Amino acid sequence: MTSLTGVAGAGGVAPETPVRPARRGTGAWRFAVLAVLGLYFIVPIGASVWFTVRDRRNGGVTFGTYTQIPGAEGFADAFTRSLLLAVLTVVLSLLLMVPTVVLVELRLPRLRTAVELLTLMPLVLPPIALVVGVRSVLAWAPDYFLNTPLADAFFALQEPALPWILVLVYVVLALPFVYRALDAGVRGSDLKTLTEAARNLGASWPRVLVSVVLPVLRTSVLNASFLAFALVLGEFTIAAILGFETFPTWIVRISGSEPKLSVAVSVLSLLITWALLLLISALDRRRGTKENS
Repeated sequence: MTSLTGVAGAGGVAPETPVRPARRGTGAWRFAVLAVLGLYFIVPIGASVWFTVRDRRNGGVTFGTYTQIPGAEGFADAFTRSLLLAVLTVVLSLLLMVPTVVLVELRLPRLRTAVELLTLMPLVLPPIALVVGVRSVLAWAPDYFLNTPLADAFFALQEPALPWILVLVYVVLALPFVYRALDAGVRGSDLKTLTEAARNLGASWPRVLVSVVLPVLRTSVLNASFLAFALVLGEFTIAAILGFETFPTWIVRISGSEPKLSVAVSVLSLLITWALLLLISALDRRRGTKENS
């Protein structure tokens, strides 16, 4: 009995290598790094805001530049066009990638590597090379297919009011971000068990996608939508080369004649992006609180 009482059990056996105590000062280093990163982002934004609100004549502060934004020439058309392009890009990207990610996860796991490589191609191919190729095709096709439905389709894609060609190119550019966000959500959920249970209960595949997959991947869908939305609102090169006026190209166009206005609009767009990011975080936190309760 004496020998038995001296045994502490598996949980009481001391580890061979003692755990090192936490180093002192690590918290201070973390705060220092966060402070430097904060200054890196806050100082340029603060300087931009000060540039837009400073009144050189009276030496005070005025928000007249921001009040001029809604009535600025071309602002409403450019901003509305970019918003519409962003919404269409998000919808098409989700319609393309959500079924693809689910199909690869449930039925075709061997194609995961191939799909990942295909979705990474927009990161390998420079956007400038992509848009030059698109512009060459758009210029070449009507000459060879004039007075045919195909030529009419090419002309419709380049309608200035709603350039669908930008939507198609933006969907390609957003594929890496949308796929990664959705794939992370699929890997973190037991989607196979849930879909099999729904199928056993008689649900069709469209019903499974709407009632099972989308609720499970809600946070991933929101993250993917935010990434695609932010990409479209900030994209300048493709729209400028193809000759369409979007929100970023409008900002650059007025920067020469109205520098304060262009900076104010840029700050406002940044605030809108931050607001969307905070909204997604709040929805995710609210969902986590409901699941834990």
